[in-house]
Amino acid sequence: MTTVEEAEKLVLAQTRDYGTQSLPFEQALGYVLAENLQADRDLPPFNRVTMDGIAVKHAAIEKGIHTFRIKATQAAGDQPVEINELDECIEIMTGAVLPASVDTVIRYEDVEISAGQASLNVIDVKKGQNLHLQGVDKKQNDVIALSGQLVSPAIISVAASVGKTHLLVKKMPRVVIISSGDELVDVDETPLPYQIRKSNSYTVKAVLKQHHNDADILHIPDEPNITREKIQHCLQSYDVLLLSGGISMGKFDYIPQALEESEVEKLFHKVAQRPGKPFWFGRHNNGALVFAFPGNPVATFMCLHRYFLTWLSATLGLPAKAPLYAALGKDFTFQPALQYYLQVKLQSNRQGQLIAMPVEGNGSGDFANLADTEAFLELPLEKNEFKAGEVFKVWRFNHDF
Repeated sequence: MTTVEEAEKLVLAQTRDYGTQSLPFEQALGYVLAENLQADRDLPPFNRVTMDGIAVKHAAIEKGIHTFRIKATQAAGDQPVEINELDECIEIMTGAVLPASVDTVIRYEDVEISAGQASLNVIDVKKGQNLHLQGVDKKQNDVIALSGQLVSPAIISVAASVGKTHLLVKKMPRVVIISSGDELVDVDETPLPYQIRKSNSYTVKAVLKQHHNDADILHIPDEPNITREKIQHCLQSYDVLLLSGGISMGKFDYIPQALEESEVEKLFHKVAQRPGKPFWFGRHNNGALVFAFPGNPVATFMCLHRYFLTWLSATLGLPAKAPLYAALGKDFTFQPALQYYLQVKLQSNRQGQLIAMPVEGNGSGDFANLADTEAFLELPLEKNEFKAGEVFKVWRFNHDF
């Protein structure tokens, strides 16, 4: 049986490059940037005033001038107004261009204005104060955002500031989510006593949508010829097949046979973990990948986060994140020699330590328990007794790469 570490290596060895696409910058949030962004001019592009007040020539203060005639008022966006005499000033607003004839801004709180004059009520005035100087942040053509990072609201702001109406981003793989089983009925149907509604596919689709991948959904009945036909069609139409169910040892689990008949190379089947032991992973000779997860909802959910999202992050070129660790909140025992993914809620203590409190459910079919938890704590297979305070790797749900 494949270990978790071996399975992860085999999955990550199958990363792909699916190319790039251009998106309007306001639609690129959450995608991976595939180009460097450069400043089209200095940032800031001019000497920018950072406080409402008056603008003066500091040489006037050095000569003992403390009262200034207000020549004009200049707002942000106005053409700059110049002074001609040292005892003149400009009332000026935050964001305005600093006129070339002045070099210092004194905020309103430090002056008294009366009858068209501004008098200083402070002694300590530093030359160049309350200014954001041209080019101090970035010079024209400087790189201000590197390729290979997630487009965040800050990147959207940068793109807007340099006039990038479109951003080059990494393309997502084309994904189809496949469920199987005659016991499944549509969400809007009333199931018979021996049936259940489809849910795994919608769960997987929702997780992928959080990562800006709009996957298709397909359901296959328990019929071997149809299973093979649908699998073969999907292998030609999609980059990734995410299957849920039909890969165990049951008489109606036709997926493994259909994959073999479709010439999908099995890279592993069965991982020493719970939930998700029957996990099947393989590749077609055209490059399509198959992640076939067990049908139990918690198993599907865990394998999706532990393996597929890890693969997707690497495929998109995102740097590997440092693992997140948490301390077990109370003693826990797990007997089989399997790596166990314990459902937990996370909290922090006054020492700044992340604590994982177990929320035990009723096995991998207990999907309702997922609503009360927010992470899996990865407990190693080398032991079966885990003490409160011991630290283990944690995998959060509904969390960015």
